Amino acid sequence: MLHSTSIAEPKQTAVATKATKLTAPVVQQREEDGTGVIGLDPWLEPYSGGLKHRYAAYKVWREKIENEGGYEKFSRGYERFGFTVSKTGITYREWAPNAREAFLFGDFNGWNNSSHPMKRDNYGVYEIFLPNKADGTPAIAHNSKVKITMIKPDGTRIDRLPAWIKRVTQDLSVSPTYDAIFWNPTKKYQWKNKAPPKPSSLKVYEAHVGIATPEGRVGLFTEFTANVLPRIKKLGYNTIQLMAIMEHAYYASFGYQVTSFFAVSSRYGTPEELKELIDTAHGMGITVLLDVVHSHACKNVLDGLNNFDGSDHQYFHEGGKGRHDLWDSRLFNYNSHETMRFLLSNLRFYMEEYRFDGFRFDGVTSMMYLHHGIGYGFSGNYNEYFGDTVDLESVVYLMLANDMLHKLYPESITIAEDVSGMPTLCRPVTEGGVGFDYRLSMAVPDMWIKLLKEKSDDEWDIGNIVFTLTNRRYKEPSIAYCESHDQALVGDKTIAFWLMDKEMYTHMSVLTELTPIIDRGLALHKMIRLVTHALGGEGYLTFIGNEFGHPEWLDFPRAGNNSSFHYARRQWNVVDDDLLRYKFLNEFDSAMNYAESRIGWLPSPQAFVSLKHEGDKVLVFDRAGAVFIFNFHPTKSFTDYRVGVPNAGQYQIALNTDQPRFGGHDRVSMESQFFTTAGRWCDRDQFVQVYIPCRTALVLVKKD
Repeated sequence: MLHSTSIAEPKQTAVATKATKLTAPVVQQREEDGTGVIGLDPWLEPYSGGLKHRYAAYKVWREKIENEGGYEKFSRGYERFGFTVSKTGITYREWAPNAREAFLFGDFNGWNNSSHPMKRDNYGVYEIFLPNKADGTPAIAHNSKVKITMIKPDGTRIDRLPAWIKRVTQDLSVSPTYDAIFWNPTKKYQWKNKAPPKPSSLKVYEAHVGIATPEGRVGLFTEFTANVLPRIKKLGYNTIQLMAIMEHAYYASFGYQVTSFFAVSSRYGTPEELKELIDTAHGMGITVLLDVVHSHACKNVLDGLNNFDGSDHQYFHEGGKGRHDLWDSRLFNYNSHETMRFLLSNLRFYMEEYRFDGFRFDGVTSMMYLHHGIGYGFSGNYNEYFGDTVDLESVVYLMLANDMLHKLYPESITIAEDVSGMPTLCRPVTEGGVGFDYRLSMAVPDMWIKLLKEKSDDEWDIGNIVFTLTNRRYKEPSIAYCESHDQALVGDKTIAFWLMDKEMYTHMSVLTELTPIIDRGLALHKMIRLVTHALGGEGYLTFIGNEFGHPEWLDFPRAGNNSSFHYARRQWNVVDDDLLRYKFLNEFDSAMNYAESRIGWLPSPQAFVSLKHEGDKVLVFDRAGAVFIFNFHPTKSFTDYRVGVPNAGQYQIALNTDQPRFGGHDRVSMESQFFTTAGRWCDRDQFVQVYIPCRTALVLVKKD
């Protein structure tokens, strides 16, 4: 993915313009040295040395991991470290090489910080075994508090939360610092449903459990399961991407300042309640992904990983290399053996313990470059991807993470949040790629916001819209989206708010006048979503509430807003109110997803764009046999508009943004039939003639 502004596509004024046909390159057999990706992209040939070097570094790590039993054993660190329970007692292990002594203490021993010393091995791993009580019950009670205290080489004592702890809680009335909880319920969660097959058409609903309630408080796992999952299912999304699950001290960080990597956020409920959420989603046929944060960690010391054993460099790089200047957080040392075990085990833990189906990796651009993308504009020059600015250790970690997940869980899904356009990011590791299944097309929402902020409707550049939506790497799947959580945050506006602004407060009732602003907003909101969905990638994503044009913005409780929850919630009442026009956008979003399920355009090859008419503001393309016709013109409607189609026969309407149930004006009958005429038009051998009103999109499919 390149930024939409990096290359300016010339304006096209002719009625029809030729579409560029993608010819699949000849893939030559290469030895497994990391250069297999060159078969798909010959422009990588000059960088074969860099690819080989990267792959060689990956193989060195693979050999280290194989020496410890391979991925299967190496990634099960959570079964050795932290608290493990057997029939005879509890074992607690912690890697703390800088500590001279270590002790376990907590509620179980009256907070005596010297009565339970731990034994150290040659690798800096401390261990203690607590046998069951005489009555057979565990020495540490379920849901009781625990800590580790360590003596540093200089003799000072430090208290920490166990690094591998699986539950932490926070009592703000006492302290903002978290408490570590020994979680060992007698009744284990009983899974009921198998995970659904990996979806071929990935339609992602990005969600945050805490804001999913209409009330001014933090939402719960149980509420999300009961109230939000049915909405997602009805809308036709087959995948949920859950944000802010890994425990984070600061709620307003959106979950991106993780303190306890193996603990799910206690704000929303218990681990068992999250399992029930995922299990229920699976029963609905919905895949569940975790938004995982391995790009950095919170700098908290008392309840985080920072300075865990008193050193600056245990899990992280020391000094400036171990700190992110923009995020004010710590950066992992991916070349450290125990850091690698910690992170790979973290992924494995969420797959096994909670049965997530994969991950969206946050901050991948920050990980892959030594400059972390700070103040750096990527031009698309390949030197940017294989030069001295690339963080080889981080890229190799991502290769190992993807390789492990796809080998152990062939149905798993991994998504990269990358703005740089790194080539090979979504190619298999065996070819020399980084191994992700999808990348997020981050230039697309930027393009839409820029367009809505800076251009009037008659200034929209259809050619540039098409370029941005189709500008993706061959055979490297992308997930397109109009807006995600980034665009919803305070300081920015959602697309609905850019389109309709203050009139959303006064004219969204069907009992009020349909003003020109609301009429335009409803029409373009649907068209922007459909063209992004159909032309922009191999997957599609929306953020919770944006499917119906959620009013206002998202702002978490913080000092700057008097800790208010007013904007940290989802106002489901507006879409559920039959007298409000939000229902039209919601209904269209559902119809769009179900149309894709019938037609299957997302897993199909890129669209054939047959027409980009700047004067008419008309865009036509076909994909998966369906013909998509968009008239973005603010005032002009066209009768008998000639459209090239891929196949001869009779066409009918599969989706029409102008239907009354979508808030449209019913200017095109759903009963309309379109018969092809033989004749070359827009690089197609057949054409149909259609009535296409202003600010309307039609999707045509062959009858039968």
